[in-house]
Amino acid sequence: MTRKSDKSLIVGLDIGTSKVTALVGEYAPEQPIEVIGIGSHESRGMRRGVVVDIESTVQSIQRAIEEADVMAGCEIRSVYASIAGSHIQCRNSNGVVPIASGDVSYADLDRVLEAARAVAVPADQRILHAIPQEYIVDGSQEGIRNPVGMSGVRLEVRAHLVTGATAAAANIGKCIQRCGLAVDDLILSSLASSTAVLTADEKELGVVLVDIGAGTTDVAVFVGGAIRHSACLPIAGDQITNDIAHLLRTPTPEAEQIKVRYACALAQLAGREETIQVPSVGDRPPRRLARQALAEAVQNRYEEIFEMVQAELRRAGYEELVRAGMVLTGGSARMEGVVELAEEMLHMPVRVGTPQGVTGLGDVIHNPVHATGVGLLLWGRSLEAGPRPSLAAGKAGQVFNRFRNWLRSAF
Repeated sequence: MTRKSDKSLIVGLDIGTSKVTALVGEYAPEQPIEVIGIGSHESRGMRRGVVVDIESTVQSIQRAIEEADVMAGCEIRSVYASIAGSHIQCRNSNGVVPIASGDVSYADLDRVLEAARAVAVPADQRILHAIPQEYIVDGSQEGIRNPVGMSGVRLEVRAHLVTGATAAAANIGKCIQRCGLAVDDLILSSLASSTAVLTADEKELGVVLVDIGAGTTDVAVFVGGAIRHSACLPIAGDQITNDIAHLLRTPTPEAEQIKVRYACALAQLAGREETIQVPSVGDRPPRRLARQALAEAVQNRYEEIFEMVQAELRRAGYEELVRAGMVLTGGSARMEGVVELAEEMLHMPVRVGTPQGVTGLGDVIHNPVHATGVGLLLWGRSLEAGPRPSLAAGKAGQVFNRFRNWLRSAF
């Protein structure tokens, strides 16, 4: 999308389990993205990152888009959308091709990445991303980030492949198209978030991003400046809310409010004498309960999340390689005590990551809740900037166009 001025518009659509958020960005060449519009609406048709009710999801997307439209003063026609869920899988793959003309060209990068994609995947899965980790020229020159222009006869790539369920991707695309919008690309939520909150030094030294949303906890591991592992864990903020609802015997909406206002992830931060008022079900009068009991229940669930993250790191072999530690983001990363608990359990430095790299709307955007949305804007711009996507985006032109064509013809 372009405006009458020399600036271009780009839209990120974060379709989450608890909310749908649309961010509208405006940018000019060599200038940072300025966020000029935001729209958010409760998500009622998603469960753990997957569409379970198309009509409800369409309505949520429409309302979020309408709000962003009004604030930005523009007409949104296409979006970069997020995708997550337990159906997401990852693997690392190698590809090798001869260098066509003696010097590595962008066409050679396309061909070698396509060779890395030539792996067997289940019939119900599609490759969503093929991200170069490093290139090797003639088997001896390793660790190359951008080999274009280098001389040689043999080009090899080590790539990170992300696959997702064909039906899950098609359903997200169908909901977006039902709103009269085109899908520019589907982007894994953790990859988008990492683009917005991680620094280049952290990626180089080794870092694990943990995006704790409402329905899923998304994990992405970076070592040596490139992504090495990604995973989606089926436990997140909604489970914490459900725990509170059962513990306090209160309706789920009230449990969510209690979580936001009074909960903390470390029981020792709650005073023994502190109490909270808890609404009851039906016409029963409200009750007062100890805040420490609430904190203990919340801490148990966060401990489970961090144990699963640690187990995933160990299984993938990266626990000792994330020397820069952990970066937490997402709505559930804002809770008091979550950083201290993670550091105590995992014995590594931990920080909360807020979106960077964009301007506009101040404190609204620089919030862990919007990490994925801001990342979608940054990722989309890298694809549109040309002459080809950056290596961080990991999409060569031919591959990107092929996936987009599949997405638009799948429904």
